[in-house]
Amino acid sequence: MTDTAVQTGAAGAPESATPGASAAASLGAAHRTVALWMLFAIGTLNFVDRQLLSVLVEPIRAEMAFSDTQFGLLTGLSFALFYALMGVPFAMAADRWHRVRLIAAACAVWSVFTAACGLAGNFAQLALARFGVGVGEAGGTAPSLSVLADYYPPDRRPLVIGIFTANGPFGVFLGAAFGGWAAATIGWRGAFIAIGAIGALVAAPLLVMLVREPARGQMDARGPVAAPQAALPMGASFALFLRRRSLRMLAIASGLSAFVSYGMLNWIPAFLMRTQGMPLSALATWFAPAAGITFGLGIWGGGALVNWAARRSPAAYALVPCAATLVLIPSFAAALLVDSWQWSLALMLVPMVACTIYVAPALALVQNLTPPRARATASAILLLMFNLVGLGGGPLVIGMISDAIAPAHGAESLRYALLCTLPAAALAAIAQFRMARVVSADMHGYHTDGEA
Repeated sequence: MTDTAVQTGAAGAPESATPGASAAASLGAAHRTVALWMLFAIGTLNFVDRQLLSVLVEPIRAEMAFSDTQFGLLTGLSFALFYALMGVPFAMAADRWHRVRLIAAACAVWSVFTAACGLAGNFAQLALARFGVGVGEAGGTAPSLSVLADYYPPDRRPLVIGIFTANGPFGVFLGAAFGGWAAATIGWRGAFIAIGAIGALVAAPLLVMLVREPARGQMDARGPVAAPQAALPMGASFALFLRRRSLRMLAIASGLSAFVSYGMLNWIPAFLMRTQGMPLSALATWFAPAAGITFGLGIWGGGALVNWAARRSPAAYALVPCAATLVLIPSFAAALLVDSWQWSLALMLVPMVACTIYVAPALALVQNLTPPRARATASAILLLMFNLVGLGGGPLVIGMISDAIAPAHGAESLRYALLCTLPAAALAAIAQFRMARVVSADMHGYHTDGEA
């Protein structure tokens, strides 16, 4: 599949002699391992900040009297709009400048605005703070993926990116557990302030001190990228998605998959508490570990499965997520239609694994089909679909549907609103299947012809 020999181990074990390996030897396995886990930690904080609002929605609603549509705006569009729009400029900066320092600065910014959420006195102030969180977090994921692509060769990237993106479910677990505890002890305001202080005062400085900036392209067969060719223009980066059929289908499939997964992530806690009668204390005890484990298995497992299956055919980048989506549809419907929160949570385990399997293969495929001097920007373009369609649309649409049918269905409205995500899942599976028919040719063409 690539011109680079396989490494042994996901986080810095010895590798065979390859063009990229010799260039990376000066960094050593320890530096690669530190980079992977520090970026994982920073990404975890990113998701803790996001999940806190979802977990604490009921106490916040009680104090500020939000509607479901307003909550969908706070967790979805108000955050995603700024996150997505700022993602491309941040990524373009990362393709030109020092990526590690950029990530640390972004972490400090989003942490300060997370703390500001705890000081908000009304909906408008909380929305403005969420805008700031979105702007800061836009500088996290795409530059981190670019850094990791320069620490690991192409045939290890699905697994490594699977490990890195498991920061999402781990952040969900920590956010749910911490949020449930905080609601009963330090209050929802104290929770936001505490998490913001950790990010700004601890995580961001540690990243700069411990992680080295790698040479661009050092793990690719063609070797490091020369400084004068450090970045492609934005138009050329967008053209990569128009020119390669698999990237076009990937953008569509990822947007639809993210619509479903972000909708689930943001509304399952409220569904379990409001519709199914789950106590807040049980949310911290049962949902937090269930969400952390299942989302983690999905993201890590998606990367690991594709890492193994793609050695036989690159079509695995599409077929593995397609199979997972087909499993998600009936299992999520079953979880929504039972009557008790215990059964609902038990049945929810399968779709919570399946809904995140697409993430690592999608991000790894972008790294493997784009040149080193455009990887952060190309990742940001894909994340634009994740966030505008997924994070911006999923929670908001579910909230709007719930509000619209609440007069007729009461607390049951959220059940029916979540069921409305299933057609989007079916369309995602179709797009993933179509992508499987062209990804092998695109992969071969890139590694044969280069950036053309």
